[in-house]
Amino acid sequence: MAAQLAWIGLGNMGRGMCKNLIEKGNLSKPLIIYNRTRKRADDLSATTGGQTAVAATIAEAVARADIIFTCVGDDKAIADTLAQAVAGPARVRGKLFVDCSTVHPDTTAQLAKVCNAQGAEFVAMPVFGAPAMADNGQLVCVLAGPAAAVDKVRPYTTGVVGRAVIDFSGQPQSKATLLKIIGNTFILNMVETLAQGHALAEKSGLGVDNLQQFIETMFPGPYFAYSKRMSTGDYYKREEPLFAVDLARKDAKHALAIAKASGTSLRNMEVADSHLEAVQKHMGSKGDIAGIYGAVRQESGLPFEV
Repeated sequence: MAAQLAWIGLGNMGRGMCKNLIEKGNLSKPLIIYNRTRKRADDLSATTGGQTAVAATIAEAVARADIIFTCVGDDKAIADTLAQAVAGPARVRGKLFVDCSTVHPDTTAQLAKVCNAQGAEFVAMPVFGAPAMADNGQLVCVLAGPAAAVDKVRPYTTGVVGRAVIDFSGQPQSKATLLKIIGNTFILNMVETLAQGHALAEKSGLGVDNLQQFIETMFPGPYFAYSKRMSTGDYYKREEPLFAVDLARKDAKHALAIAKASGTSLRNMEVADSHLEAVQKHMGSKGDIAGIYGAVRQESGLPFEV
């Protein structure tokens, strides 16, 4: 009998992943969706032609599902979500929770304990990629947890929500989010490097257009995409950030904490986080990770906006 799926959390990434589950996941039953802001769930459901069903509460979504995907913004949000899931009237014994959130590895380990204590299974599945990649089913999924549980999740990864899997099957769930946090330092470092290069190109007289020819030729893909976001002002013009500054700072702080606990240092992260703090002050919750460029511009005697 085909599993009944539920999805909790419809942020930028969650919406795209839901869309691909519906279109390519070979679901035999409507996908149950829940979001704290009900309108997001209703709006998504209205576009799916009856292939989704909106749940009014987390407990309802969990009660009706066999496999429950969660994708929320931070550690507190996922801890609260799982607490409601296991404390509600729904019986969770035998159910499988799959968390796609980016959180501290210690949080992931605690989530696994909470689920296991109630007789439920837990798999960590953080993903790498921007919202556009989520929309196009091009994410990279990191899977960790008991091998049998991971096998239940695998059919919804490559060819559905993602293009590839990094497989930590049989390893502790916390290994997946440890990789996710360390991996996100690469993204933050990339944005920081681009921001400094753009500011230098403008101040030195090279010109941003000339620098972008180099970036497009040598580093196509994410580097060039972020470079264009900077040069066009997309980092401050968007109504909704692609990678919110609050979430980027959360990831940076997790990385710095992990480094300190491990006896290493992340000097680049310290610089990037100071620039993210400046973005927060300038733009508030609308700030985007690419706004690091605006912060570097200010340090260089240029206005935040291009």
